[in-house]
Amino acid sequence: MKAAARQRLISAAATLVSLFLIGQVALASTPQAAPDTAATSAPDPTLPPGLPELPSLGEVMQRDQRTGLAMNGLDPVSYRLGARPMAGRAEYELIQDRIVWRFASQANLEAFRDAPEVYTPVFGGFDPIGVANGVAVESDPSQFAVVGSRLFLFRSADTRQRFLREAGLLAQAESRWNAVLRFVAR
Repeated sequence: MKAAARQRLISAAATLVSLFLIGQVALASTPQAAPDTAATSAPDPTLPPGLPELPSLGEVMQRDQRTGLAMNGLDPVSYRLGARPMAGRAEYELIQDRIVWRFASQANLEAFRDAPEVYTPVFGGFDPIGVANGVAVESDPSQFAVVGSRLFLFRSADTRQRFLREAGLLAQAESRWNAVLRFVAR
């Protein structure tokens, strides 16, 4: 009798495992209806291959999804201090609105803490050309321009050059930013 009960238990367990695996396969092959997966599930055919994915819903400031670091860990204050941005250090870290900012020095951290609106990149760090076109496109923090007192980050050297050449793009991006922000905001 014990052998028969054990056999039924093994059979029931095998059936449950089979059903679980079938369910996982079915879920994996079913398209997701959630809007935040639509932006990252398939590459955008209008963008060149090999570029990073577009941001997902819930992002107000571009950041690394694994580490939470803004601007790939570069110090946002350092863009105004020299020709090249400096890497931030873990010991000079500030978390603001779930975003991790790193700084090269305590003085830079304090300057940012006192006036984050001065040092935070325009358009949440998203490429202004993308914003002008109505979409939030990730940028490369090594491609930047400080125009007046505002820091802009760009996806590539080409978009940077285009932005600096075509004066109307800034006004177009500014007029579309609120609409774009609705798709990436909390």
